[in-house]
Amino acid sequence: MNELVLTAQEIQKLSPEQAWHYGIVPVPVNTEHADFFIDEESDSFNTAEELELILGRPIQLIPKPSPVIRKWLSTFYRKEQKKQEPGGVLQYTSGSDDFLTRLIVEAQAIRSSDIHLEIYEQKCRVRIRIDGMLVERFIIEREHYPSLVNRIKIMAHMDISEKRLPQDGRIFFQTPNEKFDIRVSILPTLYGEKIVMRLLSQNATNISIEKLGFEPETLAAYIQGTKRKQGLILISGPTGSGKTTTLYATLKLLNEDTRNVLTIEDPVEYTLPGINQVQLKENIGLNFGVTLRTFLRQDPDIIMVGEIRDEDTANMAIRLAQTGHLVLSTIHTNSAWGTVFRLVDMGVPAFLLAGTLSTSVAQRLVRLLCTECKQKHTLNTTEYPKSFKAPFAVENHYIPKGCESCYYTGYKGRKAIYEVIPIDQEMSDCIKNTLFDVSDKLKERNIKTLSDNAFNLFAEGETSLDEIYSLLVNF
Repeated sequence: MNELVLTAQEIQKLSPEQAWHYGIVPVPVNTEHADFFIDEESDSFNTAEELELILGRPIQLIPKPSPVIRKWLSTFYRKEQKKQEPGGVLQYTSGSDDFLTRLIVEAQAIRSSDIHLEIYEQKCRVRIRIDGMLVERFIIEREHYPSLVNRIKIMAHMDISEKRLPQDGRIFFQTPNEKFDIRVSILPTLYGEKIVMRLLSQNATNISIEKLGFEPETLAAYIQGTKRKQGLILISGPTGSGKTTTLYATLKLLNEDTRNVLTIEDPVEYTLPGINQVQLKENIGLNFGVTLRTFLRQDPDIIMVGEIRDEDTANMAIRLAQTGHLVLSTIHTNSAWGTVFRLVDMGVPAFLLAGTLSTSVAQRLVRLLCTECKQKHTLNTTEYPKSFKAPFAVENHYIPKGCESCYYTGYKGRKAIYEVIPIDQEMSDCIKNTLFDVSDKLKERNIKTLSDNAFNLFAEGETSLDEIYSLLVNF
């Protein structure tokens, strides 16, 4: 039995430290009359005695080959790439901070971006997002869930008595090795409050525009847009596509002693020395509109608006770009050209947008295949989306397999892909006339779309067809 399926409740019988230290993995309930599988090369007798002392009950072990145990350990118990010492089982008990602290530390150690705590009619669970995918990690007893919620509210300086309305907060978390912020969002649901905690690194020193994933020609076009003294640069994409990281990398590039750089953000995800960053506080009236009006009296050169969410913010960003400032912001659209119509729908006059938008960018994050285990296969063109026409022939492609290095997911890391449209006079006229289809003009300018860049990654063997499938569909 090399394939093993474990529920979150079964996985949390052990901490990752215990599992790796003893070389054991839980046996699925109702499948075999035993507690754990163990590496056949381990000392089963002494391990059983130690586990009986730790867990307080008799333990029965089933030996399995070392490669099988290592595969299961890598699949179910991710850990930092360093030696771990055995610790206690990560369980939540009422009034204990140990579960929450270790949950956050574990999530940060394995580079998780978000922690989800959810309550349903029969159970409560914890999921973590790794490389864009959610993985169920723990099951919590329903009676313990409210006290865990209250503990998080206290740490995030929220109102523990308010259970009917959404709340937002922030936790400043510090370990011996690093410190980071956690953005906390609480949403009332049918059975209780759902919590999402986003882990934010405070250190922006390692962010570099050259390392984000831009193709050389695309990067040159983007940097050319940032050299303008005024205008609007917009970066679009869904939540979690890396837009904010691109903004910070751009600010780091533009941050010079001769420039006054101001930002309004919700939340401030990174801190950059030399840049004046303002945290949005809508509960006291410090919103995007109010702050941007104040920015006009602060003698700015460059202004970053965390996100354009509504008509007021959009019009203020346009006004700032018109009055001699370079404005950078993000917006939720599917493509670089779709940004134009999103702003027009918000109420921005097309003629004003045509005169201020200087560069429109769209981006996505694509999971990369693990270089140590990806498998080469002959490509059958029927695997493409029906509406997709490949720009060139691809004979072979790679599919994910899974190994210890990638925790048997088949993928390791992500890469951003970009679509950058510089707005010249002809494209400006297209905005004034609200032309929906400019694909011919993009081809004339040799501008690569998200679909083009995604297909190139696939053709080069860096990602799989399944990973980019949705980007290849032509609507």
